[in-house]
Amino acid sequence: MANGTVEIWHNPRCSKSRATLALLTGHGVEPVVRRYLDDPPTRAEIESALAALGTDDPRAIARRSEVAFRAQGLVDADRDTVLDALAADPSLIERPFVRVGERAVLGRPPENVLTLLGD
Repeated sequence: MANGTVEIWHNPRCSKSRATLALLTGHGVEPVVRRYLDDPPTRAEIESALAALGTDDPRAIARRSEVAFRAQGLVDADRDTVLDALAADPSLIERPFVRVGERAVLGRPPENVLTLLGD
């Protein structure tokens, strides 16, 4: 079982997000569910999420295949521009994002979250 609070940035309309939440609850974890489209993360929270993932590249949590991502010129944009775009439009953030303390993974595939539960 994970040590600490488990948080998931969740979109109930996304099958991967639903599967990840089901996987967590199936392992006895009742995560804090943040419907991030309704409660968007701030830029500081996004930067903290990146640190927990072990990267400083905001594209690591961006939905790069989204038309809006390309239309805003974010493919080749600098880090600050991408961070500002993710904070302004949370639909550009990949889901689900799962965090336990200072560690995090994207639930793509959902089984990725199991690495957080072994502590």
